[in-house]
Amino acid sequence: MRGRMREGIQRIIDQVGKVVIGKEEVTKKLLAAMLAGGHVLLEDVPGTGKTRLARTLAASLGVGFGRIQFTPDMLPADVTGLHIYNRETEQFELKKGPVFTNILLADEINRATSRTQAGLLECMEERQVTIDGKTSVLEEPFFVIATQNPVETAGTFPLPEAQTDRFMVKLSMGMPKREEEVRILSAYSEGDPLMMLEAVMDREEVVRMKEETQRVYVHPLMAGYLTDLAAATRKQERVSMGVSPRGTLALMRCCKALACMEGRDYVIPDDAKLLAPCVFAHRLVLSAGRSRQEDAEKIIEEILEKTSVPVEDFGRK
Repeated sequence: MRGRMREGIQRIIDQVGKVVIGKEEVTKKLLAAMLAGGHVLLEDVPGTGKTRLARTLAASLGVGFGRIQFTPDMLPADVTGLHIYNRETEQFELKKGPVFTNILLADEINRATSRTQAGLLECMEERQVTIDGKTSVLEEPFFVIATQNPVETAGTFPLPEAQTDRFMVKLSMGMPKREEEVRILSAYSEGDPLMMLEAVMDREEVVRMKEETQRVYVHPLMAGYLTDLAAATRKQERVSMGVSPRGTLALMRCCKALACMEGRDYVIPDDAKLLAPCVFAHRLVLSAGRSRQEDAEKIIEEILEKTSVPVEDFGRK
């Protein structure tokens, strides 16, 4: 199963790479968050491929895809749905909102009001929707990719720290290198490669992979290492609030998913080193006057360098 899963993950990364050029590592971290049962916040300037990445991932997995373009006048019911009276049946019927899907793109989430943001975050946390007292469970997998632009802040409602913490991973697409941009021009010169993309997996297989990641072993020394990393963030003078136990759990789950993707049934320190910046940085509340994301990532990198790394046969129970 591990070998087949590793091959399947590589097929997905290769398929996504046909449309989103040069973002293999971002795709890998995105998949790790999805298999770990979390959600992702993508932040970058417009035009870097955030929306296209979400659409391509859904097309490659063969699962349902929904998109919400957030605006300041949007209400929670526009996300979750509402009951509408049917005159023919004389009954109220549920008109499902876009949240009823497998991969949901919450585009420019910071343009919605706090009330609407909270409505979506409740669905993310509970994996269910309650409308007029009636609860509907969301189908697995349910994976939210929210995007926000760091520029054009007029008319936006930034996510509070407590809500940002609900995203397991925060990623940035980044600008492409010269050779990558040349490949982009070549790939799109004769049309849109997304239109020709075929699924390399189905929903049932994705669910099985999620279940498989839960069985990955975490050695007690590895658990201690993850705990030490989180504890170190709480002792930094530049940090007014460090990573909470929720963040430590998020890192462990992401590491388990990454290990499974690599064909291992146990977690190693390299998993934590790769994922800690994107799992921990957005959870730090820094002292006043500091640039949040850049300084936070530097702090995490410093902690990784200074924290003692355990040496053990991590696959031995």
